[in-house]
Amino acid sequence: MTPVLLWWTTLATFWEKRCTVRRKSIYSGIIPVVAQQLHRENIERVVKEALSVSGVSVPELAAIATTVKPGLALSLEVGLQHSLNLVSRYQKPFIPVHHMEAHALTVRLTHRLDFPFLVLLLSGGHCLLAVAQGVSDFLLLGQSIDIAPGDMLDKVARRLSLRKHPECRSMAGGKAIEHLARTGNRQQHVFRLPMQQYRNCDFSFSGLQNLVNKVIIQKEKEEGIQEGEVLSCVKDIAAAAQHAVAAHIIQRTYRAMLFCIKNSILSSKNATLVVSGGVASNQYIRKGLQTLADANDFALLCPPPRLCTDNGVMIAWNGIERLRAGLGVLHSTDGIRYEPKAPLGIDISKRVEEDSIKVPKLKKKIQWLAS
Repeated sequence: MTPVLLWWTTLATFWEKRCTVRRKSIYSGIIPVVAQQLHRENIERVVKEALSVSGVSVPELAAIATTVKPGLALSLEVGLQHSLNLVSRYQKPFIPVHHMEAHALTVRLTHRLDFPFLVLLLSGGHCLLAVAQGVSDFLLLGQSIDIAPGDMLDKVARRLSLRKHPECRSMAGGKAIEHLARTGNRQQHVFRLPMQQYRNCDFSFSGLQNLVNKVIIQKEKEEGIQEGEVLSCVKDIAAAAQHAVAAHIIQRTYRAMLFCIKNSILSSKNATLVVSGGVASNQYIRKGLQTLADANDFALLCPPPRLCTDNGVMIAWNGIERLRAGLGVLHSTDGIRYEPKAPLGIDISKRVEEDSIKVPKLKKKIQWLAS
């Protein structure tokens, strides 16, 4: 039997690839009921197309791997029901996949990488730091206590009305922020970094978003324009907001590196930082993380951009990893349910906070990162 798995993700794999502009530009983000309807309308065609392109039939598949957690409940329901129908019809093993685990392991598809390694997952729905010790063995160091960085950047883009900006009409929110920030002056606005008093690896972006919104309101008053119009200083605000997000992410990641080395969770030699998720495609954030990794003798690995955003390949790969390791391969699907919220691995974030590691200032070229 050909070791091929059928896959799809929780966030409309087909739509993520081909209709990002429509969904994020017209709808200004993901709307659950719209995503569910798009799933229902396209999932059968997507499956047939995937099989056609791969040149295999369902009877030849070794197993069927599907995202069951975490994610949008309405979308998870559509994918799970469709896959369980196929499992029942063709009597195939079923492999339930954790969405964040799939992101974390995608790098092993594109790079030769052994366990353990440090993982930073950045997306529109998630932000976390964890140590991958095995295919289904993770230590959670910290996560966002409110919204994710991608969500924040999308909301800032929406508040800045970037769909009306001539350079950004066809761009998703986060991409528009990154584009405008390239020619903006981040030093025109300085945003206080979140959670400076907490020496842990958790993240917070909602307060930062509020600070950005206050500046936008102030500038609208100064320029005498209404909400919904584009500010003349929009590039500077985009640059400052992106910089603050990057600084916050890098600071918490730095603490995670120091914690892992101090506690011998990772070796001080040949340690690796893996960055994945949609926001990992942001080149400004990635450059800062590369500098951080270099300064601490970590290798930095990122899947290619097309595999950073939600995609079906990462679900299939997670299925293959589990199939090879003999982990979580089910021959009965009784009791299988989707889980909109699900933690990743064992939470040791309290141990991180108890260590109270102070993050020292880095080398001059990234000295702007707060200590």
